[in-house]
Amino acid sequence: MAHYELMYILKPDLGEEQVAADIERFNQTIQQQNGLVEKTEKWGRRKLAYEINGHSEGFYMVVTFTGEGGIGNELTRVLKIHDDVIRSIVVRIDEDDDKKPE
Repeated sequence: MAHYELMYILKPDLGEEQVAADIERFNQTIQQQNGLVEKTEKWGRRKLAYEINGHSEGFYMVVTFTGEGGIGNELTRVLKIHDDVIRSIVVRIDEDDDKKPE
């Protein structure tokens, strides 16, 4: 199983209940694809580097998880069609990144 990191930015005007519901929905999507959520971090509301769809701020989330090869594609598809998501990215984390070449 590969290690992945997901970062997504939610609209800043969402209530706490909607943010919690979105977090739960995306974590369930990972689990439905036989993935395992290792850590979910709320970075909170932050200013965006540039305006996106009229928003200058967003609610940042970072999720670390493991899963099989196609999980990133399915997660990207789900995030793209969800109205509350401003931007998202799924990155595969190589375990060899921490090792220095000899």
